[in-house]
Amino acid sequence: MDQLLQHALNALILGGTYALLGIGLTLIFGIMRVVNFTHGELYSFGAYMMFFCVMAIDVNFFVALALAVLAGIALGAILEIALLRRLKGTDIDTTMLVMIGAWIALQNLEQFTWSGVAKSIDTPFPSSPLVLGPVSVSWNRLFVFAVAAALIAGSYALITLTKLGKAMRATFQDRETALLMGVDIDFIHTATFALGSGLAAAAGALLGPVFVVYPTMGDLASLKAFAVVILGGLGSIPGATVGGFILAFMEELGAAYVSSGFRDGMGFLLIIAILLVRPTGLFAQKERIG
Repeated sequence: MDQLLQHALNALILGGTYALLGIGLTLIFGIMRVVNFTHGELYSFGAYMMFFCVMAIDVNFFVALALAVLAGIALGAILEIALLRRLKGTDIDTTMLVMIGAWIALQNLEQFTWSGVAKSIDTPFPSSPLVLGPVSVSWNRLFVFAVAAALIAGSYALITLTKLGKAMRATFQDRETALLMGVDIDFIHTATFALGSGLAAAAGALLGPVFVVYPTMGDLASLKAFAVVILGGLGSIPGATVGGFILAFMEELGAAYVSSGFRDGMGFLLIIAILLVRPTGLFAQKERIG
């Protein structure tokens, strides 16, 4: 039982970052109808920005986290304006090919800039873990969970309570009617892609100090983000949140009770099983983001 509690705690902490990845991706797909193949690279970009700020120029750890997220938002806005806006009205195949090209270019740029050697990031947290009865957790992981939870709550509040969020939901429901009502669709697309990119960068910046940073770290993260979105239901923020935690729990339990080498496979097996029963995902929403 003690081991089960420890694994559940580990999964809870990891699930927050999976949820961040899923929310960012589902926002972009739901509103823009774009399959964002650069999502994993934005995740690794956030980790590398964290490494650069903390290890290269000695910025305060917490300030570096904010800067990494802002850099992810900025890069997302640049990608949308430079690439996706120019492709408006083209078929989905062309858009997908361009995004795949951007993914490969970003990954190679990271490898060219930072080399292929894995890098670690120092943290200000004590090395001794926090012990809570039969379970223990590092202070760094607690910080990751707290920030991830705050970002998830903030994203949901932005979408449901703000004027920008209402414009995003209107664009998701009926783009033509939203345009007639005075919504600036181009701005909404840029804001949506920037927000989704910022959440991906935040996940990378949070997990970079927990693990290590390397150029291809975004590949598996991208697959997991797509899995979370499909599992939760396209266009559903609650679905992406729940899907992220489900995937993390399955991975952690699979690694503990089946094999560590089958860690990633367990989550995808669950997704296959669920989609056989509910092909639209657990929380699919046809009419609104939220």
